[in-house]
Amino acid sequence: MEINKKYNEMGKMKAIVYKEYGEPDVLQIVDLVKPLPKQNEVCIRVKAVSINFGDLLARNYKNISPKNFNMPFLFWIIAKISFGFSKPRINVLGNSFSGEIESVGNAVTLFKTGDKVFGYTGEKMGAYANYLCMPENGFLEILPSNIAYDEASIIPYGTSIALNLLRKANIQKGQKVLIVGASGGIGSAAVQLAKHLFEAEVTGVCSSKKTEFVKMLGADKVIDYQKEDFTKNKDKYDLIFDILGKGTLKHYKNSLKENGIYLLASFKMKKLLQMLWTSLRGRKRLICALVSPKIEDLHYIAKLIEEGKIKSIVNKSYPLEQTAEAHRYIENRKNSGNVVIIV
Repeated sequence: MEINKKYNEMGKMKAIVYKEYGEPDVLQIVDLVKPLPKQNEVCIRVKAVSINFGDLLARNYKNISPKNFNMPFLFWIIAKISFGFSKPRINVLGNSFSGEIESVGNAVTLFKTGDKVFGYTGEKMGAYANYLCMPENGFLEILPSNIAYDEASIIPYGTSIALNLLRKANIQKGQKVLIVGASGGIGSAAVQLAKHLFEAEVTGVCSSKKTEFVKMLGADKVIDYQKEDFTKNKDKYDLIFDILGKGTLKHYKNSLKENGIYLLASFKMKKLLQMLWTSLRGRKRLICALVSPKIEDLHYIAKLIEEGKIKSIVNKSYPLEQTAEAHRYIENRKNSGNVVIIV
């Protein structure tokens, strides 16, 4: 606390910076100038920030080939331009966070100093730091009273994306939903939303290490893909939600009901063409979905948290100065849930 106070008085802050792509060790803690809010901005003292797939991808993007990228080539090019070709253009990662508003610009009316908030900075990143500034009309919401900072930092990105994707499938009460990749940021949110909001019968697919985590989220059944291939049992589903898009319609088709949907959050061009084909022919459809969450979604998610329909489970937390170790922990597949940086 005394260290943070000292840097605050000096107009400085601690941040995790990377100036070249590579392994976790490229992440270094440095002193930066503390940002000041513009007239329509708030300055947030970051309390916690979750580490998500996008952070790992951005940190080592130079070594991510189009083949290893989970989206079409054009998206890889766009991301390459955004992140930087040979060196990173954005030097401070982290985008899903929670914290407390320390100061506000003269024109701000939606928030006040002292408000506890959680939010998402998107491609601008910047949350691996003591402070960050963002517009008051950005993806930012008051923190519900029944959730802690570390738990809240996990929610904004994954839950808003999962909510919008599941809406594309028009899930009905009592339908059977299978989620492939149920332990990730989007997948873990999808399990809870499908179960507690849409009132579906939910099966989660994950690795052996993460089965207990997915059960805790409320899944009716959990399949360990290292021990069982769900396509070889007789169960059929109204929706198969494939987070990373590693499966195929051909492989999953027999596990879909007659009017079933195969929904993908990540996809290649071939699956886009398959989506067009299935929309014209056959009752089993493939849907490749892109979504852009709106602030109204975060308002709604805050309400779901207050009602106990959404919760977060933190597997492990690290202090800011150990962010590189946190990245290494995830990449070595040691985590059985969400990993959070405590700022």
